[in-house]
Amino acid sequence: MSNDHGLEPHKANFSSRLNWLRAGVLGANDGIVSVAALVVGVAAATSDTTAIVVAGAAGIIGGSISMALGEYVSVSSQRDSEAALIAKERKELEEFPEAELQELAEIYEGRGLSAATALTVATELTARDALAAHLDAELGITEQSLTSPWQAALSSAIAFLAGALLPMLAIAFAPEGVRIPLTFVASILALAITGGLGAYLGLSPLARPILRVTLGGSLALALTWAIGNLLGGGFAV
Repeated sequence: MSNDHGLEPHKANFSSRLNWLRAGVLGANDGIVSVAALVVGVAAATSDTTAIVVAGAAGIIGGSISMALGEYVSVSSQRDSEAALIAKERKELEEFPEAELQELAEIYEGRGLSAATALTVATELTARDALAAHLDAELGITEQSLTSPWQAALSSAIAFLAGALLPMLAIAFAPEGVRIPLTFVASILALAITGGLGAYLGLSPLARPILRVTLGGSLALALTWAIGNLLGGGFAV
C-alpha cells in the first residue's frame, strides 16, 4: 500500500508558497494581458513599429512598477494586521494565562476531543510555546510565516516583466502582415501555460484556471484590437 502523506501540504510552508504563487501568477498574467492588449491595439491603429514598441515599453515599465507597488501596499497591510493580532494574543497570554488556557482547551474540544483530552493537549502545547499554540489554533498563522511585502512586490514585478516579454517580442519582430495574429496566439498560449502552472503548483485542477485566463485574455485582446481599428480608421489587420 503506497503512502502519499508526504505529498500533502502543511499549513506554514503551504501558506508561504501560496503567497509567492499568488503574486507571481497574477504578475505574469497581468504582464501578458496588459502589454499584449496594448501593443495589439496600437498595431491595429498604426503600422509604425517604433510607435508600437514605445507604447509596449511604456506599458511594461508602468505596469511592473504598478504591480510591485500594489503588492507591497496590499501585503504590508496584511502583515500589519497579522502583527497586531500577534501582539494582542501575546498581551492576553501575559495578563490572562488561565483564561487563555481554557480558551485553547475549548477550541480543541470544539474540534472533537473530549474535555479531558482537550485540556491535556492545551496544557502541553502551552508549556511548550503558548503563543505559537494560540496563533495556530485561533488564527492559523505563525510568527515565522508572516507575509513579506518585499518578496511579494519583487515576485510580482519580475513575473510581470517575464509575462510581458513574449507579446513584446512577437509584435516587434514578426512581419507586419502577421504581427497581430501571431501576438494574439502567442499571448493566449502563454496565458494557458501560466494558468496551468499556477493550478499545478497550487494543487488544483487545471482546466478551469486555464479556461478563465485564456477567455479573459482573448476578450481583452479582441476589444483593444477593435478599438485600435476604429481609431486608426480601418478594419483590416
